[in-house]
Amino acid sequence: MNNLGDYELMLLIKCKQQKALSTLYDRYGALVYSFAFKALKDEQAARDIVQSVFIRLWTTESDYNPEKGRFTSWLLTVTRNITTDWLRKQRRQNAPLLALAPEELDRIPDSAAPSPEERAERESLKDQIRSAYQHLSSQQILLLEHFYWQGYSLSELAAAYNQPLGTVKNRLHQTLKILRRHMPAEEEGY
Repeated sequence: MNNLGDYELMLLIKCKQQKALSTLYDRYGALVYSFAFKALKDEQAARDIVQSVFIRLWTTESDYNPEKGRFTSWLLTVTRNITTDWLRKQRRQNAPLLALAPEELDRIPDSAAPSPEERAERESLKDQIRSAYQHLSSQQILLLEHFYWQGYSLSELAAAYNQPLGTVKNRLHQTLKILRRHMPAEEEGY
């Protein structure tokens, strides 16, 4: 198998030939490890990335196309994607879910040098939001803050709240209905 090219080995891997995967691992395991270690600065995490990369090669139907570039470039792209996902997951796990109180809306920066009319409109909108927030429970406010301002997905919030995904979706829907009911309708059709 050592005399086969990378593309031929990938074709054999699609046919579940373990020796082909082993050969690719022998060729590129150190390269994948060094890339992951440079990005993560953590030996164990880099080892985990190497394992994830080669599991991905074994389990997915994604194809390496030699006409689009070199195999090492493609492999490092797969490695980079897995490393990025790992970093994001670590960031999410280590970052607490924070709450932004309605009075902290003043700290949200406005655009550079807004006109007096824009400032007045923003202040009016902030007052409307504060007023509408009074009709929400603290859990509903947290859900809005986490979903809209901190960028958590509904599935991440379901895991963080230890609730079924459907429950979190329903809570968000109900919260938005309450806000809509208590926010004045836009007359100018923005």
